[in-house]
Amino acid sequence: MTDPIPSAPTGEDRPATVNLRVLATSDMHGHVLPFDYFTHQPDRPHGLARGATLVRQARDEAGEDHCLLLDNGDFLQGTPLSDLTPHPGHGWRGQHPVMRAMNTLGYDAATLGNHEFNFGLDWLRRTLHEAAFPLICTNVVTRSGDSPLEDDTFLPPFVILTRELRDTAGCAHTLRIGLIGLTPPQIMTWDHAHLAKRLTVRDMVDCARAWVPEIRRQGADLVIALAHSGIETGPDRPMPGPSLPDPSLPRSISEPAMLENAARAIARVPGIDAIIGGHSHRSFPGPDHGTTPGADSARGTLCDIPCVIPGFAGSHLGQIDVELTRRGEGWQVTGHRATLRPTDATAPCPHLARRLARAHAHTVWLTDQVVARTTHPIHSYLSLVQDDPATQLVNHVQRSALQEALAQTPHAGLPVLAASAPFKTGGRGGPGHYTDIPAGPLRLRNVADLYGFPNTLCGLLVTGADLRDWLERSAICFNRITPGRTGQALLDPEVPGHSFDVIAGLSYRIDLAQPARFDGAGTEIAANARRIRDLCHAGRPVADTDRFVIATNSYRAWGGGPFRGLMARGMIYRGRLSIRDMISEHVTRLGTIALQPRSGWGFVPLPDTHVEIETGPGLRAYPQDIAALGAADLGDTEAGFLRLSVPLGRGKWIPALANPEYGAYIDIREVGAGRHLANPVRSGRKQP
Repeated sequence: MTDPIPSAPTGEDRPATVNLRVLATSDMHGHVLPFDYFTHQPDRPHGLARGATLVRQARDEAGEDHCLLLDNGDFLQGTPLSDLTPHPGHGWRGQHPVMRAMNTLGYDAATLGNHEFNFGLDWLRRTLHEAAFPLICTNVVTRSGDSPLEDDTFLPPFVILTRELRDTAGCAHTLRIGLIGLTPPQIMTWDHAHLAKRLTVRDMVDCARAWVPEIRRQGADLVIALAHSGIETGPDRPMPGPSLPDPSLPRSISEPAMLENAARAIARVPGIDAIIGGHSHRSFPGPDHGTTPGADSARGTLCDIPCVIPGFAGSHLGQIDVELTRRGEGWQVTGHRATLRPTDATAPCPHLARRLARAHAHTVWLTDQVVARTTHPIHSYLSLVQDDPATQLVNHVQRSALQEALAQTPHAGLPVLAASAPFKTGGRGGPGHYTDIPAGPLRLRNVADLYGFPNTLCGLLVTGADLRDWLERSAICFNRITPGRTGQALLDPEVPGHSFDVIAGLSYRIDLAQPARFDGAGTEIAANARRIRDLCHAGRPVADTDRFVIATNSYRAWGGGPFRGLMARGMIYRGRLSIRDMISEHVTRLGTIALQPRSGWGFVPLPDTHVEIETGPGLRAYPQDIAALGAADLGDTEAGFLRLSVPLGRGKWIPALANPEYGAYIDIREVGAGRHLANPVRSGRKQP
């Protein structure tokens, strides 16, 4: 029998101090168990199951009643466990595995990230209904009022949690903790096909300024912002964006651009006591923001309030310890400490593993189904240096699908191109974040590895001028290179690899001696800069007025990344099937894939010039690819990446000019019927 908790003395003459521990996850992206469903390798050094052990430790240290566990969004999408298992037609009839895991851990509240909207609103509502904890989102609106306080929101705009806490003298006090949840307004661009005419999104900072005083008025003693937003190094004010003269577009698209990474501006909103950030896949406190104005890693503060950004894929558990002192009727923050707990050296929680055992077994079985064969390896280690088979395969499927869709339309006579980017190029994902599929059986997990997002196919009418602009924006991932020097870094670490679109059906070269025309946000910074040279189609130079159709994904069609949204004036086709499912059905139908990669793009030769790139050490399994580049192995970096020195003066780029058709870059031979296993449950195979 426990001792009763003494009640707090009445009156205002006695100050009291209580301690609250806030634990936070963000950008989990379906990484629950320490298992890589793409490679079927166990014991991966991250994931919520490892974080669960740290949660238990933290609760034991501070007392469970004195702890909150919060999630900052992007938890429902990202791995086959989260994406394939609950997908219709794949045979899983249980609770969503991620929701089951979060319920098991006893989350106190969560907000939505941008990727929660990837599968559409109807799916999202059904899935969120499984949560045993409150979900909030302040700035996603179903009906706009004259001010944020008058909006009808997709989820409740805030929640106030009530907790009974002991002070340092052992007396009980009621503490009311207010939470707001904010997500990037850019969801209206990234998932426009799902959200158009159903939602609008307000600016995160404006919503915080409107709602925090109201939450205080309703009795919150402490306010924490769950802001699915990173720490931007630039100005807190958004740069004006181009208005789109399409009255059917949601207001958040047609108005000037709103901040995507606004954590610093949100932290300065009066009345917010702590902030949980995310979205950027960075970590804070830590070296990722060592020189960012307002970010103090030594103190764990952002604009002088405690802040954590707990990495991604379950790499860290964020922890903010807050001391509150009551003087009179109100509570004030009198001390705080923000830290990150890395999960890589922590044993996974066995209880959570048992709770997910059936979903895990189903996902392993599902992803191991053979859908085709490949005669050559498919990897993305060199996808930012040369045409690579992974991107070529995606582009081939997109082009062939769009060409078939347009066969009986007025656009059938136009040349069909395709644009896609490599999705796994290391970076913040680490030295193992690459596609690496050996020759032999091609399994469903390999298809999921090739295309990890639930985007759909779009067909756009474009001009030659549009294509030049598109490729100039793609080329921003490269640093400017000084001819005649060695040891220069090829890649700009601030630009993710998935911003490097390759357009199949064209040939072109990239002049790295020129500056980038655009920055990472797509803003023109060097109007006269031109990196794209020798742009040709079918052996003929592309004129600005030439007309084409290009197959791309829904994210890019609506302006995702540093690219212009061309949908308002150029959309002629919109598919319903996800590109990932299209790839699965395509290769299943063909049976065997025989890749014959050709160079659609290359660098303008720079004699006596060597650049350095970091890639995955798995590339050493393909020494012929290293030799073909003329590259030198410089060993591994401290982070575990393979460092290569690559010459830019070899001049071996041979464009594929002869055939403008979609088979120019990939030759797929049909050698067998290939049983359809995109939905293996319907194939008659028995589940485990």
